[in-house]
Amino acid sequence: MVTEPKPGTLYVVGTPIGNLEDISFRAVRILQSVDAIAAEDTRHTGKLLHHFQIKTPQLSYHEHNRNSRIPEIIAQLQTGKAIALVTDAGMPGISDPGYELVQACVEAEITVVPIPGASAVVTALSAAGLPTDRFVFEGFLPAKGKPRRDRLEFLQTESRTIILYEAPHRLRQTLQDLATVFGAERQIVLARELTKLHEEFWRGQIEGAIVHYQQKEPQGEYTLVVAGMELVKPQLSETEIQAELQKLLLAGVSRSQASRQLAKATSLSRQEIYQLALAIPNLPLSASPTPDIQNE
Repeated sequence: MVTEPKPGTLYVVGTPIGNLEDISFRAVRILQSVDAIAAEDTRHTGKLLHHFQIKTPQLSYHEHNRNSRIPEIIAQLQTGKAIALVTDAGMPGISDPGYELVQACVEAEITVVPIPGASAVVTALSAAGLPTDRFVFEGFLPAKGKPRRDRLEFLQTESRTIILYEAPHRLRQTLQDLATVFGAERQIVLARELTKLHEEFWRGQIEGAIVHYQQKEPQGEYTLVVAGMELVKPQLSETEIQAELQKLLLAGVSRSQASRQLAKATSLSRQEIYQLALAIPNLPLSASPTPDIQNE
């Protein structure tokens, strides 16, 4: 369904992260139709607009002028203008001050409409080959010192896949810091120049990445996808497992339910634990658990 931009609305517009063909038809239409475009770098966005023959006027909105710009943009929106917010690449608000403008619009009860587009976070994750069902995005780490060390130590035991951004001049130091805190054998994927001509993925252990980038000069912006900490299930003896089963059965849990519960906490399968549960003598009638349901 095609509709004209609504008056008094902020449009959060995703733009390409490299390949101009990744812009959506909807994004082009909105950028052509709004009253103004709030851009992180008007010169950079100007090239994009020129390519698609978009003549909408721009106004700068970035980290260094956001405090003065936000009230101006809010005032324009309140007079009924439709404004598009863009960043240099990807979705606004991801590691840039766009979220502060969105937050101000929400507080002022101004409609905010997302126009989804490319994002380096999801683009890198989708092709990394590491688990994608659960992940955490950390953006750029603190540059140095205690804040950087504290952040890495906080992430050390994170079990979800971790995604970071890094500039080329800090990449080598970041890899060394990751090896120190996470361990040199942790799996990592380094994605650079995503969607561009020289797009590249490097996959391996952190120690291998350190060697690779000692021999090769880092170039371009990097998205790092780091495997989460592997949760090691406790290794229990048969005697210990049977003791745990006994406790669960006395608490009224069926053999099948107890086997399923312990399988999640140990390295044994539910079927293996169930066989151990069958070896436990029947409990006194007063302590008998709920009978197993067939095919439970």
